[in-house]
Amino acid sequence: MIHRFSSAGAFLPIPSRARFGLAALPLAVAAAFPMSALAQTASTDASLRETVVTATRVEQPLSDLVADVSIVDSETIARSGATGVADVLARLPGVEIGRSGGIGNATSVFIRGAESRFTAVYIDGVRIDSQSTGGAAWEGIPLGQIDRIEVLRGPAAAVYGSDAIGGVIQLFTKRGEGPATPSVGVGIGSHNLRKAEAGLSGTAGEGGAFDYSLGVSHEESDGFNVQPLDKRNPVRTSQYSADGWTSPDRDGYRNTSANARLGFQINPAHRLEGTFLYSDTEAKYDSASRTTRPPAVFPDDTGTNTLRTAGLAWVAKWNEIYSTRLQVTDGKTTYQTDPSFYRTETETRGYLFQNNLTFGAHRITATLERREDGLDNAATSAFSPRLAEDRSQNAVSLGYGFVQGPHSLQLQARRDDDSEFGGKTTGSAAYGFAITPQWRATASVGTAFRVPTLYQRFSEYGVASLKPEESRNVELGLRWTEGATNAGVVVYRNRVTDLITFDGSATTCASDFGCYANTARAEYEGLTLTAGHRIGSVTLRASADFQDPRDVDNDRQLARRARRHGMLGADWAVAGWTLGAEVQTSSMRYDDAANTRRLGGYTLLNLVASTKLTPSLTLIARLDNAGDKDYQLARTYATAGRTAYVGLKWSPQ
Repeated sequence: MIHRFSSAGAFLPIPSRARFGLAALPLAVAAAFPMSALAQTASTDASLRETVVTATRVEQPLSDLVADVSIVDSETIARSGATGVADVLARLPGVEIGRSGGIGNATSVFIRGAESRFTAVYIDGVRIDSQSTGGAAWEGIPLGQIDRIEVLRGPAAAVYGSDAIGGVIQLFTKRGEGPATPSVGVGIGSHNLRKAEAGLSGTAGEGGAFDYSLGVSHEESDGFNVQPLDKRNPVRTSQYSADGWTSPDRDGYRNTSANARLGFQINPAHRLEGTFLYSDTEAKYDSASRTTRPPAVFPDDTGTNTLRTAGLAWVAKWNEIYSTRLQVTDGKTTYQTDPSFYRTETETRGYLFQNNLTFGAHRITATLERREDGLDNAATSAFSPRLAEDRSQNAVSLGYGFVQGPHSLQLQARRDDDSEFGGKTTGSAAYGFAITPQWRATASVGTAFRVPTLYQRFSEYGVASLKPEESRNVELGLRWTEGATNAGVVVYRNRVTDLITFDGSATTCASDFGCYANTARAEYEGLTLTAGHRIGSVTLRASADFQDPRDVDNDRQLARRARRHGMLGADWAVAGWTLGAEVQTSSMRYDDAANTRRLGGYTLLNLVASTKLTPSLTLIARLDNAGDKDYQLARTYATAGRTAYVGLKWSPQ
């Protein structure tokens, strides 16, 4: 299934205890049919001629994909007016987010209800991860440097190895093209938000052999009080000053980032490319100590996320059928809090040698890969000494693709050899069949795994004997496309065994508070509906997710994930303006695994408008949560409420 965004979706109510399995496919298809009534006779959507690399690590036309993929392009990112990467992802089918406060605070991304650590995340091919908490630190990724996003839903361990149980997200910075083109952007918004960015991209040398793209950005905000005082959340909201207790405190943030992407086309068959990205994010938050009443004085705690990625790749096309990619990458993430001190640093280094054979309708890939993980946690007390551990994984993978006529086939197999856990084999098989020029059906099965983080094994809460988490996934899809109209449905079931949770009653580690343990099984089961239609100058987009992410052992809903969520949106080009409206909606969730703390559902209305004031100057204005809905993504943590943003970007045409 393929989804091209700018996107939005619709909310369809269903019984709160309804569960979806593969048997629900006929019902799902029936639900998708009403959208097909909007069909008009026209040419095939041009977006299907685009290419995507995330599904198999090989560039493929969108029309050949069997996987469930979404693409967010640079124009959509710019028009979103969003500040965080997670906020852009939250508007896609199958994706939810959780956040403890505002931008810059701890953020989780759930694909099809799977844990945040079950998504493999790459920036320009560089893996980013945390060997402390597990998963990417989304709050530290700078949206200002991102030009394109590809989201693969469903397990992909047979291609990427450990971690890709729920899906894969690839973030790409801009690649230079054409003559030298500068750009400058500024923006202001609610909570005293200020943004500034500048960039330069283009090509140079004979025949444009050298391409470059450079970018810098800075943004900061006074923020809002992320833990307000109310009857449900008795946390004080004021800070002490010489004049006594003042107005509620504001928990602001700032981010400074830069990136460089350089390429050199040695000759028509060989290319070198280097990438670099740096981001430093500082966000304030209310620590537990701030619940104390005067005369004690506690300054805001500050969390600092530092992200650095670097990669070097050599791409060679040796003849008409054989090409290779040799790549070395390094990603480092650091998180530190002050004055309540904590510091953790993860470094992930990767080496990739990929071989591609393409002849006729056949494509064969053979890949050798090595990954090295290191964790360095600073000592915080005599009871929590410094933790410094590392490990490695060596892998070989094989892939076979076949596209001919109505048939599309993708087979993958991979063997990972972990320095701690030994060998692990994963595989996947996917098949697509074009029933008619408009209708296409897909089916896939796959296995995946994630090894425990170094913190889960070797910290004071760790257990060295933890086993890798494992999953088995099966899904079916059906898509209809004719001209400017499309509709689709995907039904999936992903079962995870040996799920790692924190067990407060366990005594198998050094801590008296409990230990990590393979105590649970989870099932992520659901159905995703998508649809789109264009009527003249109006473009409609919709998606709806019905899911049941559950702990199988106790039949409870997994924390911070809703059973139903979706979006509905429209863009209208009129009188030189592009006007947009979108509705985001989500049903209730629970904040805890025991399902005792309820988070209410919500519906948000977002509005956006953009226009070119001159051929080189673009204005964008956005109003998010126009109805000022009061809701929470994590218990006791507020969200921003109604926010406005106005920005200008200059780039000569």
